[in-house]
Amino acid sequence: MKKVVLDVFKKNMECVIMGKILVLTEKPSVGRDIAKILNCHQKGDGCFIGSKYIVSWALGHLVTLADPEKYDERYKTWRIEDLPMLPSKMELEVIRETSKQFGKVKKLMRMPDIEELIIATDAGREGELVARWIIKKAGWRKPIKRLWISSQTERAIKEGFKKLRPGKDYENLYASAECRAEADWLVGLNVTRALTCKYNAQLSAGRVQTPTLALVVAREKEIQNFVPQDYWMVNALADGFSLRWQDKANGQNRIFVKNKAEEIVTKVTAQTGKITEVKKEHKQELPPLAYDLTELQRDANRKYGYSAKTTSSIMQQLYEQHKLVTYPRTDSRHISEDIVPTLSERLKSIAIGPYTEAARTILRKKIITTKRLVDNSKITDHHAIIPTEQFVQLAKLSTEEARIYDLIVKRFLAVLSPAFEYEQTTVKVEVQGEIFSTKGKIVKQKGWRNVYAGNDNPEDENDEDLAEQNLPVVHKGDTVKIASVKAVPGKTKPPARYTEATLLSAMEHPGKLIDNKELREAMEQSSGLGTPATRAEIIEKLFNSFYMERNGKEIIPTSKGIQLIGLVPPELKSPELTAKWEQQLGEISKGKVNSTDFLGGIRKYATQLVFNVKGSSQTFRHDNLTRTKCPQCGRFLLQVKGKRGEMLVCQDRECGYRKGLSITSNARCPECHKKMELRGEGENRIFFCVCGFREKLAAFNKRKEERKGSINKKEASRYLRQQRNDGPLNTALADALAKLKK
Repeated sequence: MKKVVLDVFKKNMECVIMGKILVLTEKPSVGRDIAKILNCHQKGDGCFIGSKYIVSWALGHLVTLADPEKYDERYKTWRIEDLPMLPSKMELEVIRETSKQFGKVKKLMRMPDIEELIIATDAGREGELVARWIIKKAGWRKPIKRLWISSQTERAIKEGFKKLRPGKDYENLYASAECRAEADWLVGLNVTRALTCKYNAQLSAGRVQTPTLALVVAREKEIQNFVPQDYWMVNALADGFSLRWQDKANGQNRIFVKNKAEEIVTKVTAQTGKITEVKKEHKQELPPLAYDLTELQRDANRKYGYSAKTTSSIMQQLYEQHKLVTYPRTDSRHISEDIVPTLSERLKSIAIGPYTEAARTILRKKIITTKRLVDNSKITDHHAIIPTEQFVQLAKLSTEEARIYDLIVKRFLAVLSPAFEYEQTTVKVEVQGEIFSTKGKIVKQKGWRNVYAGNDNPEDENDEDLAEQNLPVVHKGDTVKIASVKAVPGKTKPPARYTEATLLSAMEHPGKLIDNKELREAMEQSSGLGTPATRAEIIEKLFNSFYMERNGKEIIPTSKGIQLIGLVPPELKSPELTAKWEQQLGEISKGKVNSTDFLGGIRKYATQLVFNVKGSSQTFRHDNLTRTKCPQCGRFLLQVKGKRGEMLVCQDRECGYRKGLSITSNARCPECHKKMELRGEGENRIFFCVCGFREKLAAFNKRKEERKGSINKKEASRYLRQQRNDGPLNTALADALAKLKK
């Protein structure tokens, strides 16, 4: 009886999906959105079914490159004599954790009445790889089309389905993505196994992560080797405005000989000077370019301290869930001409709350676009990150989402605003043969700077520069009396440590670090180290591998990271080589470079790297070794600083034992309000704060319980907003909350 019912069910299912088109998305959330738009309302097993379409999804990657042991049993054991591993043909395998969903997708692909497949994964190199590997592993042989959209709004999806393109148009993009994955396998796995076996330590290397780490290590060495120099600057006050001494020969302000600075002070004190130059210039600052992902990650790190990975995650939420921004993983900072007609609608959608006045100001006039915004020649797979036409409800965004959205909207408004214009006056005064100068600024039109209130968009300021000042009316030939003069001491500073913002810049433009002009120019034309989509993951991997650690916003290499850079072959540390590889991958995606030739070069390179590691005579020493033994293998444990605190890890890679020592909690210190560290085990755990505050976990929990009935300012503010939305409220509680909010 059960078999009969099952057969009837199968027959009914075949009827339901007869002559249908399968749509493959990258994530369930995107699948649900597309299914709704395509009227696929019937819930199936891992899919949504409609009269014409069936929408299914991956869970990110469902298929990946096979592990080494799949090619040869001997690779199950890590031995240096078995290297390099160079399979004649790279094989694919289903990821175990997501194999159930792959099975559902494969079953749909193999149903006889599915006539066509539409790839609707993220429109980029990695999204293409997600779909193509599933298609390849499942054995799909029927026609393929591609949905290529830059936002997840209902309009964008509908228009995208009207402009579906043949899957063949993206074969080169797929080839580029597959080459990237295979290159990472061949170089990363071979060098990682070689280093780990050679030095019996958990060491790893890769074609992008190693040169990135090399940048951090090189900067740390510069700082350690830096010898500060004393210098002096001579400042003067004359008739109500400030002046600074300037070298006649080179225009420099610093004096590196104290006696010379003191001589100048003595020479000009209480003297009368003559104005030798009054130069007035009309200047303008053009609006900044629109955001690509790397620039957005830089600003989010600079302003909010967000890691590159955090910003990427928030962007995905704004893109997929809220549908408020266009495709995030782009390296373009311009838009195409076909987007221009939609600008007014995008402005109307963001004309709310703090953006109302700026958006309406632009809408009241004719929208003027220039090559700084609209340039088809400077767009790769996707245009710059801009808001969509989706109406925004700011109250529905989390704090983090609202901050990132704020950056994007303000940049969009700034790009569409006129230039910042001002008149700059430069005054030079000669006193007893010495030259002093100053500058003043008169704003003529604030332009795009009106978008940014307060210090939202601070310029890079040099502490040594004289502040812009309002100058009195002066003319060439006028005399001025030197009221006071003094020599101000200072010390030269070492280069700043990298933050995630500056490291992203260095990865994007590694050519700045290259002396050779031809190589530098070639580097600037490439995408640099990694891509906007992968740089955040690379940085995070370096932290998770304990090669570098955060100290506030600063990035500091660990002893392990410094030693690794000394152990890896020199070529692997080179930004020139890895950036050229990314350039070649870009050429493969355009059909200009043969993928077979590229991978042939990678195989030779991997072989050479392994040979170099095998022949090395260097040693590796654990500087963070403790006297605590691993309870599993008996080796001494290493103390490392993880993402959420300190931990003990076993030095033996095959053991893998880990134990937490402390956790950086979200609990705030009642005295200084900084996040506290939780140390110890069980009921004996204690909160520690950098200010010196200590509190047992039990006491903390008791204090927390006592505060449960109270209301804080944040909660009060949220309550009042909600009541305002629901209608007027005049109660004693509302009055009390209003006072608390103040």
